[in-house]
Amino acid sequence: MVQTISLGNTDLQVSALGLGTWQWGDQSTWEYGKDYAQADVEAAYRASRAAGITFFDTAEIYGSGVSETILGSMVRPERDQVIVATKFAPWPYRLTAGTLHKALDGSLKRLGLERVDLYQIHWPWGSPIRIESLMNALADEVERGRVRAVGVSNYTEKQMRRAHAALAKRGIPLASNQVQYSLLHRHPERSGVLAACRELGVRLIAYSPLAKGALTGKYHEGPRVTGSRRMTGIFRSSALQASAPLIKLLREIGEAHGGKTPGQVALNWLIRQGALPIPGAKSAVQATSNAAALGWELTDEEFEQISALPAGG
Repeated sequence: MVQTISLGNTDLQVSALGLGTWQWGDQSTWEYGKDYAQADVEAAYRASRAAGITFFDTAEIYGSGVSETILGSMVRPERDQVIVATKFAPWPYRLTAGTLHKALDGSLKRLGLERVDLYQIHWPWGSPIRIESLMNALADEVERGRVRAVGVSNYTEKQMRRAHAALAKRGIPLASNQVQYSLLHRHPERSGVLAACRELGVRLIAYSPLAKGALTGKYHEGPRVTGSRRMTGIFRSSALQASAPLIKLLREIGEAHGGKTPGQVALNWLIRQGALPIPGAKSAVQATSNAAALGWELTDEEFEQISALPAGG
């Protein structure tokens, strides 16, 4: 049995590791269509399901809707066995909370579903729509039966508390806050977001939990990153050199657990922190590798060793 956790104070139970589908259809960052295509990501879905993964996260902007379309085609035959999450992008072309209703129409149509399990506000930056107005719009959709649970993404501690309070007035829990979190980006620990999630009973969903591949150790061994990822600071030679001691430690700890990879150890560390990591996968091999972060635990000493290394990001 794969370990399961709750999505905040809701009745939704999910695998302790999910799958993020940003790569499905995205050409600018991930170069979809160059070295991998739809058949490959469909294989990644099947491999994830075979490993017991039940949580799949997408967004209307991933591949301009392509990700939702592909994911929908895969989940519909087994709808009652999986949890589907997608997101509303509030800016720059949406100025009122009323636009959320129409956006959800579009997501449900692309997914081919009557309701989504977790509907999230993708980011708060620059939007003229008040957080309280957005939360009321989300609560309306819960009452209409088109959304089971409500989440946010990229919210600060203060913004998350506002969202939590607004939803509480409608009797609805804030299920999650999806933020960037990895061993190379530990900002949620310093910003108060992780502590607030624990206090409020909100599940922290960790996106880019492998730092876009940097924590796999692959790029410390020679291959160069391609696409717009190459502009990311973590892939500069100086940054790779700085993170090399972390990769070495992850590799050593992984060997003590039957040959786990640095990436699998990094994901297991996040799960131990109470986060729900959602690594991406472009192939069945990657999906199977990600899922091997489940089914074992770091010792207290190993967890503390990893945690004690200088935090990145």
